[in-house]
Amino acid sequence: MFISLLKEQIGSDKVSQSESELYRHSHDESPHQAIEPKVVCFPECSKDIEKILNIAYTHNIPVTAFGIGSGLEGQAIPIQKGISLNFERMNNVVDFSPEDMTITVQPGITRLQLNKLVNRHGLMFPIDPGADATIGGMVATNASGTTAVRYGSIRNQLLDLEVVLADGTVIHTGTHAKKSSSGYHLTGLFAGSEGTLGIISEITIQLHGIPEHTLMARCTFETLEACAEASQTILLSGIPVMRMELVDATSIDQVNTYGGYDYPIKHTLFFEFAGMQAAVKEELKLAKELLHDLGCQDWEVASDPKEQKEVWKSRHELSYAYTHIQGTLDTGADVCVPISRVPEMIVYARKLIEESGLKGGILGHIGDGNFHTIVIFDPKIEGEREKAFYTNEALAIRAIEVGGTCTGEHGVGLGKMQFQEAEHGAAVEIMKKTKQMLDPTGVLNPGKMFR
Repeated sequence: MFISLLKEQIGSDKVSQSESELYRHSHDESPHQAIEPKVVCFPECSKDIEKILNIAYTHNIPVTAFGIGSGLEGQAIPIQKGISLNFERMNNVVDFSPEDMTITVQPGITRLQLNKLVNRHGLMFPIDPGADATIGGMVATNASGTTAVRYGSIRNQLLDLEVVLADGTVIHTGTHAKKSSSGYHLTGLFAGSEGTLGIISEITIQLHGIPEHTLMARCTFETLEACAEASQTILLSGIPVMRMELVDATSIDQVNTYGGYDYPIKHTLFFEFAGMQAAVKEELKLAKELLHDLGCQDWEVASDPKEQKEVWKSRHELSYAYTHIQGTLDTGADVCVPISRVPEMIVYARKLIEESGLKGGILGHIGDGNFHTIVIFDPKIEGEREKAFYTNEALAIRAIEVGGTCTGEHGVGLGKMQFQEAEHGAAVEIMKKTKQMLDPTGVLNPGKMFR
């Protein structure tokens, strides 16, 4: 019955039950079980979302938002079936003000599409999670990425969100001003809520000027602990690096094989320095001196833009270098801890992987304390899945114990629900009450965030 109502209210061309669409919306890039929705809707404006949610609210039909399916924790999997809400037709720019360095977009536009537009005006959207994710999906999971050491997460770039609540009510959470001391910070509440509190229909973002000059550098260390300590030294020196990434030797070997690269098979730090040309050269010089004092090897600098692009391409290929192995699945942690605890945590992560007997690596945005593990397992071999998932669980628990979080950027979804009480304590009840207030019938992405 509700499917007929959907077709009547928003148009039959925006509603699909084709086998291919149901399958496409049954999974993301996580190892969690695929579940097909009953129907897929393709809204083209906020009014369409309002109508869909009104029907869902009235008939108690679950609604799960879907970007491009690049999530790693199962947020987009419609575990109670219902409606999968795809935003690929909502990919327009609503307002662009280069002089204010702001832009308002619909949730389906991707970060590369957005940057292609604003780069022409000397501006950029700096958040880079690797995948060409939709902006709506990035807001929903509070994504960050390789530039997090300078720009933080996408939550730090948001000015205003238009959100359609479960009952169809439309609200704005902020303004176009750069800051405000007025009211509760609702923008921050919805960023990272994973579609459990409302459906984001418009996003206003602050943009940044494209740096005049960039330089990249790479160096190696004998141990993971030395890599982590070196990154901490760079941060304490006050050098405003644009990117600072760690990749362990196992992962370097893997990406060399996958992409035909020839990097030294050692624990490696990648850096990007960006800003005024004279300042960048001085920052690079100081970083080189500090890192050599700490025993770095294989120091190399890339100044050519094509060469720099190739280096970051290899970094973004790392996860695919593991996951392309036929017949295997992967799981990965993405903990974030205080900077001083990174060295011990990385050593602990390597120990967990080795004890599992499985193939895996460590990589991450070490400049802000966030790092990832990738562990490969064969689902057909008894016990391998359990060993792989145990490495995640043990690392998440240790991260919380040292004052960190079970997820720095991938989000909670299905994979991190079990750690919410350990991390947040009594605050979990406040979160549950907020969910109940905004979504009293529980139709928005049910079965996520909390057990």
